[in-house]
Amino acid sequence: MNLSVVIPVYDEEESVIPLARAVNKVLGGLGGPSEIIFVDDGSTDRTFVRLKDLQGEMSRLRVIRLRGNFGQTAALAAGFDLAQGEVVVTLDGDLQNDPADIPALLAKLEEGFDVVSGWRRERRDPFWTRRLPSRLANTLISRITGVRLHDYGCMLKAYRQPIVKDLALYGEMHRFLPALARWVGASVAEVPVSHQPRRHGRSKYGLGRTLRVLLDLFTVKFLMSYWTRPIQIFGLIGLLTGGAGLLLTLTLAAQRLFFGVPLGNRPILLLAVLLVVVGIQFITMGLLAEMLVRTYHESQGKPIYSIREVVGVRREPGKEDR
Repeated sequence: MNLSVVIPVYDEEESVIPLARAVNKVLGGLGGPSEIIFVDDGSTDRTFVRLKDLQGEMSRLRVIRLRGNFGQTAALAAGFDLAQGEVVVTLDGDLQNDPADIPALLAKLEEGFDVVSGWRRERRDPFWTRRLPSRLANTLISRITGVRLHDYGCMLKAYRQPIVKDLALYGEMHRFLPALARWVGASVAEVPVSHQPRRHGRSKYGLGRTLRVLLDLFTVKFLMSYWTRPIQIFGLIGLLTGGAGLLLTLTLAAQRLFFGVPLGNRPILLLAVLLVVVGIQFITMGLLAEMLVRTYHESQGKPIYSIREVVGVRREPGKEDR
């Protein structure tokens, strides 16, 4: 199996048949073994029935039906787990991504990249509710993660299989996949792709998801920077906070001892004590996080590194080079 196309869908009964046929046509032109994996994320309409009816028409079609609506990230994770291709391509199920752009992603992947992300340069969505928030989010994500892409929200992406198999996805993490891939040492590229206006149904995205995306962004930043050394972030905050509280406490003590300044009715004394206590708590949290990280890696044998390739053959003990 050379190529797997994973498509999460939710209530897209009018889109799945033309989309499946379009993807099937593109894969037929590429040659080589391939599969199309639709993941029905608990649709309440006839999405699953229509996909099931298509199986007799398309030998490469596979359909996964989840027990409920777990979200796009969970649907992608299910597709990644069952994908057998050496390369995994993802795209939306609403016909806004053009399957004809898949060869362009694969060509860029052949240049040596591990992840290729689509860039909807001419996006066909409303400006105020979709394009403007997306533009701001892309700028923020690029700056915080250090992986600069124009369009994190574009579902049309191509991955080498080892990359997606190594990633654990939760929350709204699917939009951060290029950044998470860079975290495990992957090389990331971007290519412009076409974008079509929605033909059927309504969008499942809205401004209400912005807050959840921002919260997950904090998680991604923590994972990328401090996953194996949490004491460095919690400890730093604790030292700064506790140090400020200690310095303030010493200043107040000097005022009381040498100048007779009363402290009983000064709120700044409570602030100084609070800063010291908060600093100790942050340092304690960092130590506990260090213990949890070490327990996780040591108990499950999880390495703290990711190998790209190994050159040469390991010698057996006692044998000399010839």
